[in-house]
Amino acid sequence: MPAIVSSVVKNSIAEELEIQAGDEILSIDDMKMQDMIDYNFMCKSDFLTLEVKKADGEIEVIELEKDYDEDLGIIFESAVFDRVKPCLNHCIFCFVDQQPKGLRETLYIKDDDYRLSYLQGTYITLTNLKNEDKERIKKMHLGPFYVSVHTTNPDLRVKMLRNPNAGKALENLKWFRKNKIPFHAQIVLCPGYNDGAELERTLSDLAELKNTVLSVAIVPVGITQFRTSNVSHQNGTKICEEGEKASEVSLQNGTKICEEGEKILKQVDKQCAIETLNIASKYKRVCCSDEFFLLAEREIPPAKYYGNFCQLEDGVGALRMVLDDFNSRQLPKELVKPLKLSFAASYAAKDTFEKISAKLNKIKNLTVTVNPVKSEYWGEHITVAGLITTDDLIRTVKNLDTDVVVIPSVMLRPYSEDFLDGKTLSYVKEQSGKDFFVVKDIYSMKEVVEYLENFEK
Repeated sequence: MPAIVSSVVKNSIAEELEIQAGDEILSIDDMKMQDMIDYNFMCKSDFLTLEVKKADGEIEVIELEKDYDEDLGIIFESAVFDRVKPCLNHCIFCFVDQQPKGLRETLYIKDDDYRLSYLQGTYITLTNLKNEDKERIKKMHLGPFYVSVHTTNPDLRVKMLRNPNAGKALENLKWFRKNKIPFHAQIVLCPGYNDGAELERTLSDLAELKNTVLSVAIVPVGITQFRTSNVSHQNGTKICEEGEKASEVSLQNGTKICEEGEKILKQVDKQCAIETLNIASKYKRVCCSDEFFLLAEREIPPAKYYGNFCQLEDGVGALRMVLDDFNSRQLPKELVKPLKLSFAASYAAKDTFEKISAKLNKIKNLTVTVNPVKSEYWGEHITVAGLITTDDLIRTVKNLDTDVVVIPSVMLRPYSEDFLDGKTLSYVKEQSGKDFFVVKDIYSMKEVVEYLENFEK
């Protein structure tokens, strides 16, 4: 994808130069760019020459003078201007492969691009990291990265990722340490595969890399009802599990995607959650996601446990951050008129919002309820807000006696009102007959408290 301008920041240099959406930045100082990394590096200068291809095809050469660190104010359609590096793995736990057809197209994209990891915090497996990539990372001192480690056992990692290159993970991570490239590590815990003694091994290996590892997040595998108990499908291709012979299974691009005797993928249960929490507690900078504490029926730990909350988007510390933020707020004592408010929460956040609602219900003229959304679409084991679909939400709120339903923005595609099933918030309002308040910052209760202050007496 070329460097196409999506928009420009108001009152920026780009706006002054009349750069507009649809324009393409061909080069900076006669140098082509392959991604935002190049763009950011090239813009560190007092004098620049931009070659711009306008939307009508006309090419303009613009010379400008600016402060060395001053941003041009250009927002691009994509962070990479060439081909995104695709994922070459066929992970046994891949969530993308457990999705049905008919969702947003972007949900089926599987990238494994170190540039997006550096720029946007996406997770990479390092299985497609080439020598030239390493040289660029080293030369430009890039980092930190977010690495899906899962296990440091080479044979097990090859089995879990179904990629012969997956066994080089620890070798690559040691290269990161040698070259002072920091990274955050992720472990998707799959019972029977990388739990127990294998988890101990992985955490021990990561501990030897010392402060190169900024944080380790352990999250439970997610299994949807679209993955059957014995066989899953990847883009129409059958994937074998326990009980099937490898000889009976088809190939993808010539790569065998299963092995004889492969175990059935299981959910994390209470016993596994407790064991995992106990193992993780032995190591520094290792945090388990909120789901482990819920499954183990333990209290969400204090903020100190999460350090700098490095992997919030993986559900590591999100509930603690919301609770602490709420407890820091000054609440109104009375509303000018009665108001009924409902939190349409995920089941994972149910207990947290019940604690919040208990305090909100002390406000005179305010009635708050918590109504967790059961995921009939994905199946009972999927309990996070980011995967809630319109029909499940409508089913939950349609018959509620409430004036307004509060939902987090994570239910919607960024900067839109689109749910992941392609339907919109307007559709939900029409079908449910309810008014909605969308919280933009899902880790804060500020917006909800400010909303209530509009009704304060």
